[in-house]
Amino acid sequence: MSFAKLVNLTRVMGMTLQATAEILFISPRSLQRRKVEGRLHADESDRLLRLSRIFGLAIQLFEGDRRAAVDWMNKRLPVLGDASPLEMSKTEPGALDVERLIGRLEHGVFS
Repeated sequence: MSFAKLVNLTRVMGMTLQATAEILFISPRSLQRRKVEGRLHADESDRLLRLSRIFGLAIQLFEGDRRAAVDWMNKRLPVLGDASPLEMSKTEPGALDVERLIGRLEHGVFS
C-alpha cells in the first residue's frame, strides 16, 4: 500500500503522522524509510486497513459526522475496559471488539 494512503487516513482522522504510526506499530525510523520508499510493508498495510475499516464503521455509526467519529474513537469507554476504540484498534482482536460494539450500538443494544 502506498505511503500516501497512510498520510490521507492520518489527515482525515485529524491525527499526526507520528501518532498514526505509533498505533500501527511503525517506529519513527521506519516511518521515515517508508516515506522515502513511498510504500508500506505488507504487515503495516494490513494494520492500516484495519484502522481504516474501524474508522469507516465509526463514521457510519455517526451518520457521516467525521468529527463525532474521531471524538468517539478517542474516548475511553467502560465497555472496552476503559480503553478507547482507537487503542483497541491496535490489534485484530481489539478491533473485532470495537466492530461488535459498533454493531450493538447501531442496533440499539447498549452495553
